[in-house]
This record gives sequence, C-alpha cells and structure tokens, in this order.
Amino acid sequence: MCAQLHFNICKETGVQLDKTHWYEHMPKSAETSQGCKVTILWNQQVQTDRTIPNNKPHILIRDNEKGTCTLTEVAISGHRNMIKKEAEKILKHIDVAIGIQPMWNVKTKVIPVIIRATGTISKSFRKYVSNIPGRHEVKELQKTATLGTAHILRKVLM
Repeated sequence: MCAQLHFNICKETGVQLDKTHWYEHMPKSAETSQGCKVTILWNQQVQTDRTIPNNKPHILIRDNEKGTCTLTEVAISGHRNMIKKEAEKILKHIDVAIGIQPMWNVKTKVIPVIIRATGTISKSFRKYVSNIPGRHEVKELQKTATLGTAHILRKVLM
C-alpha cells in the first residue's frame, strides 16, 4: 500500500515514472519533480539538529513552492483500535516534524494512513488521505491491504 501511495504522489507531482502501474513501481530513496518543485523521500532517515529516535517516516514530501513538508506514516494494522494506532503514529513522528520546521523553513504535518488487515478504515481516514498529493482511491487502498494480508497468510499457512 505504501508503494501505491508513493506511485500516486509521484504521478501528481510530476516525477518521471518508468512504469505505468503502481504494482510494478519500485520507489527510489529520493525522487525530485521536474523543476525541483517537490522532493519525495522514501523510507529515509531525516537529519535534524538533535537526535530523534523515530526519524524515518515512510514517505516524506517536501513542496518547495508551497513551503510545506508532509510526513506520511503507513500501517496495515491487526489492532482493533485504529484511532489509537493513528495517534501513536502521529506522536511517534511529531518530534521529526517539529525538528524539520525551523531547519527547512517549512510548515510540517504528520499524516497517518492506517487500514486494518481486513480493509476496515477509520472515520478520519478519508480526511487524512485527502491531504496527501495525488489521486488516491480509498477502495483501491483497501483492496491492496486485504490482498497483501491474504498473501502473507498464504505464505505462513502453506
């Protein structure tokens, strides 16, 4: 699901893609849009002026034109309380967001994208996903999460 989000973000921001489908897409550690307007980091450690333990968000989008930076944290959860998981993801990366703001002179936000293994989403899921650049179909993200879960179960049970 994380690769699917990354693919959609790259398409929206004008990053050159060599594949036409998200499931063929192999995210690079750093992508830059044409004209260097947007930089997308994939699973990269973020350097700040002080040591922060959780400084490696799944997807970091720095928009130089708008002066914003979005840290996207993705999880497929088996946990029942999704709201608690969303809060956990935000709290885990808020220190990085606060550390980035003065260094890069941008406004930052942390966006959790949590789907249960069965495809269930929280009430706030659509709001969070709408804050991520790109066209993200909620049904497609749910389908990806469910199929990924089925794939893992098949590997474990066989």
